[in-house]
Amino acid sequence: MKVILLQDVKKLGKKGDIIEANNGYARNYIIPQGLGIEANNKNLNDLKLKQANNEKVAAEELAAAKAFADKLKECTVEVGIKVGDGGKVFGSVSAKEIAQAVKDQCGYELDKKKMLLKDAIKEVGSHTVAIRLHPKVTGEFTVKVVEQK
Repeated sequence: MKVILLQDVKKLGKKGDIIEANNGYARNYIIPQGLGIEANNKNLNDLKLKQANNEKVAAEELAAAKAFADKLKECTVEVGIKVGDGGKVFGSVSAKEIAQAVKDQCGYELDKKKMLLKDAIKEVGSHTVAIRLHPKVTGEFTVKVVEQK
């Protein structure tokens, strides 16, 4: 019996896969547990429509992330930090401070956990910060660290 899986099932397949299962296993376990449905014409057509819709939504999200990355490239943010004698910086600029500065100065809501900072910023000057906007899109913007008075 052909079955369309509604959830991931170990040793059978992933959600959306069409598998061949024994009649008894399909009728007594897979279908009653809600793990799958019988693969008839109606259900196969529904699956194709759902997959087409998911692909369309994924393409729209990718395009939106690329457009946002282009807008974000123009954003320049200033962050103040205390500096002592001889240009010695006290502390560092964290992703949380950068995210708050972007929200205040550019109006964009960014997730601090998605910022790709190799090390904390501990120098006065201009720095480029990358952020993961989508699994396939990484955006960049400029952070100017200035002396706080």
